[in-house]
Amino acid sequence: MTSLIPGRISVVIPAYNQEAYICDALASLERQKLGNWEMEVLVVDDASTDATASLIESYLDRVPGLKLIKLEQNVGVSAARNIALKQVTGEFYTFLDPDDWYGPQHLATLADTLSKLHVDFVRCDHVRVTGTNRVIYRAPQALRGIVLNPADDIEPIDSPSMVDYPYSWAGMYRTELMKSIDCFYFDEQLLSAEDRPWIWKLHLDTSRYAVISSPSIFYRRGLPNSLSQVFDERQLGFLEAYTQVLATVREHPNSARHLPKALRQFFAIVCHHEKRSKNYPPQVRLTIKKQLREIFSDIDVAVAHQVVLEMDVARRRHILSYLQPGQIGVAK
Repeated sequence: MTSLIPGRISVVIPAYNQEAYICDALASLERQKLGNWEMEVLVVDDASTDATASLIESYLDRVPGLKLIKLEQNVGVSAARNIALKQVTGEFYTFLDPDDWYGPQHLATLADTLSKLHVDFVRCDHVRVTGTNRVIYRAPQALRGIVLNPADDIEPIDSPSMVDYPYSWAGMYRTELMKSIDCFYFDEQLLSAEDRPWIWKLHLDTSRYAVISSPSIFYRRGLPNSLSQVFDERQLGFLEAYTQVLATVREHPNSARHLPKALRQFFAIVCHHEKRSKNYPPQVRLTIKKQLREIFSDIDVAVAHQVVLEMDVARRRHILSYLQPGQIGVAK
């Protein structure tokens, strides 16, 4: 078992064909003002076919604690993260996507908050970068810099909450605690939406967290190779992700409290993919329909009925009735 080093922050970066952006991520780590903290950076080159690995190697003497892990075969983002997580030695850890970057105080600010408040994890705001446009995107919790109960921030049902902020990289986590509650690794079978069940487990199984006003992670949007821009079988990940979310919530002692939120979130994601479905290949569309019908055949009917009736968008009700006519109390 890997020994954890007090005062160390581990940063996990999975990278596949990121020669255009990886230097921005690494340069931001080079510029970190760590104060009393030290840094470990674990970059997994996921069998890139471009210059990603060589660019990372050029930073080995510039970024403190930088380690490059080269893979011979592409394994995907979840497995790449897990490979790095197995080698984490920091008291705290966090994630950085290879096309994003940090402000100079980012790591120290989050680590100081974790230490000062004695919480299990801390979440932060971020800056969305689209071309030259930058917009601060705030985590949906107005209370800042105080200890909160993660389960209390799963709700409300009908407006954004912290489980609707599914960015594992917008936070920092206490390593030993996360390992002890089995909320450390990601499901390697998920093609997308891997952060969704992870975030739900985080809020269900921990007891103390905080949100801080520190929008110091810069998140690139609209890149050609991002999952939001592709329309293939990788989009199917949301189906298994929400199968897991619903199963986890049903098994939780407070299932009755949290299941309406899980269903509402699932229905919203279904509607999102319905709107995009015209862009999917026919076989992907058919697979989505088939798997959705299987999920809806085992839906929590009474709870789903109430959630759907309270949805404020008629088109969503129409879509859900089309997917499973008559099963959740909406018109055929």
